[in-house]
Amino acid sequence: MSDCYYMMVSIDEKTELESDEEIPFSSSSATSKMEALDFEMIHLHSRADLANSWISRHIRMRVPKSIYFVLIKAKINVLLPFGPLAILLHYLTGQHGWVFFFSLVGIVPLAERLGYATEQLAFYTGPTVGGLLNATFGNATEMIISIYALKNGMIRVVQQSLLGSILSNMLLVLGCAFFTGGIVHYPKVQFFNKSAAVVNSGLLLMAVMGLMFPAVLHFTHSEVHVGKSELSLSRFSSCVMLVAYASYLFFQLRSHRNLYSPIEEEGNQGGDDSDDEEAPEITHWEAIGWLAILTVWVSILSGYLVDAIQGASDSFNMPVAFISVILLPIVGNAAEHASAIMFATKDKLDITLGVAIGSSTQISMFVIPFCVVVGWIMGQRMDLNFQLFETASLLLQC
Repeated sequence: MSDCYYMMVSIDEKTELESDEEIPFSSSSATSKMEALDFEMIHLHSRADLANSWISRHIRMRVPKSIYFVLIKAKINVLLPFGPLAILLHYLTGQHGWVFFFSLVGIVPLAERLGYATEQLAFYTGPTVGGLLNATFGNATEMIISIYALKNGMIRVVQQSLLGSILSNMLLVLGCAFFTGGIVHYPKVQFFNKSAAVVNSGLLLMAVMGLMFPAVLHFTHSEVHVGKSELSLSRFSSCVMLVAYASYLFFQLRSHRNLYSPIEEEGNQGGDDSDDEEAPEITHWEAIGWLAILTVWVSILSGYLVDAIQGASDSFNMPVAFISVILLPIVGNAAEHASAIMFATKDKLDITLGVAIGSSTQISMFVIPFCVVVGWIMGQRMDLNFQLFETASLLLQC
């Protein structure tokens, strides 16, 4: 018994000794794992700090360059201070004539810079989407001015300014672009995509026909409910035109994109123009950011501009119709005018047509119906009756 007891005690002691010997080994293994984990965490933190420092350094380098390219480089930016001066004059003097003039001049460089930002964005989206974006943000000025005018009940100002925008794009902007492009590239013949131009022209004709129906209903005195049928027809036609424009966008961007691809010219096969290809000056995110900032600033100045229209008409002895049809569209189309001429001088007539004709199509098929719907929501009797002379002018230019 004593021998057995002695053997059991010795076995237990041996086991305890072995376990005691294993404890230091296991603790050293855990310590090494913890040290490895700490090393990995330190390494990850160092990499994250390096990435953050690179991002912050990149932002510090890009922001001044972006501000220089957008707000300083172009000569037209010398007109930018006119916007803040208009706001100061509004609160200090209350002279509507000068407030209108300074607001008008201050919006011109903003509209042109909107065109520049969309041009930079077109480097990343391609010519088709680029032309659509240029037309959209080029018309942002007209849309914002129209909404402010609708809010103040100035329905005729809205109608005449949108009519003037269509005529300005189709006659002044497109004519100047073709004329300038022909002079710069003489005696070379410039080419453009005929299919895209035919689709845009057909859609514009459809829009003008839609604008004719309320005017015909009014001047033939065939309304069932005088004053109500014309308004109801305008709102129904506006909804149909908005759906048609959405279908056109699907046609242009998804189902028939090949129709809008720029044609390849034979003269470019030699590779001479490869050195003339420009690189974007700002990134696509910077372009989107500047588009948002410039649109907000245009909307602020548009409010002061619309409030001063009647006062400017009285101060300068100038008809409100002249201000609406001539002056406001010229300012609103500054972006399209500059962009269309610039692309024509670079032998990119597809984008020129997309800007000029596409802008007119967008105003007639989207902006005008959109203003009718917005007026409907605001309780304003905005309709598509542009009066006989204005409607005839639209029909003739098509």
